[in-house]
Amino acid sequence: MVMISKRLSGAVFLMNRRTFTCMAALFSLTACTKKFRVYTGPTVTNIVVQKSRRKIFLLHNTKVLKKYDLELGFAPAGHKEIEGDGRTPEGRYFIDRKNPSSSFYLSIGISYPNELDRARAHAMGKSPGGDIFIHGTPGSKVRREDWTAGCIAVNDREMEDIYAMVNIGTPIFLNA
Repeated sequence: MVMISKRLSGAVFLMNRRTFTCMAALFSLTACTKKFRVYTGPTVTNIVVQKSRRKIFLLHNTKVLKKYDLELGFAPAGHKEIEGDGRTPEGRYFIDRKNPSSSFYLSIGISYPNELDRARAHAMGKSPGGDIFIHGTPGSKVRREDWTAGCIAVNDREMEDIYAMVNIGTPIFLNA
């Protein structure tokens, strides 16, 4: 077994080649992966989206922890009713999933459509759509106001914060 001596901050560590290789890979992965942040502050108890102000607020009870500018669906006025309408939903939902491999950098899912949304769309003979997320921006996309298909978009650095801070099950209130 080959032993490797490694000096870090004045201390000498002895380890076999396999341990050293695994540790080096872990350190390089950690150093290169900025998109997965660790958040240790107060719990985000709810999210408020004000569509008309183009703002998203992460709150702990009534205290605003963070706020960001956002971009919405390409036809943002009104509540999302059917697939393809370009609207961003309005109402009370919750965060129902996280996607670390999103085409839009990182994303967290919003529980749209709920039963009422499905019933409204069904009454019109249409699909309510789905897959509404808060997400970053695709690398090749030039950001412009209100370009999504109904999602909420922030820049990638802001999405890193949101992804770290928000847990599955967090309520989200989307207001006109």
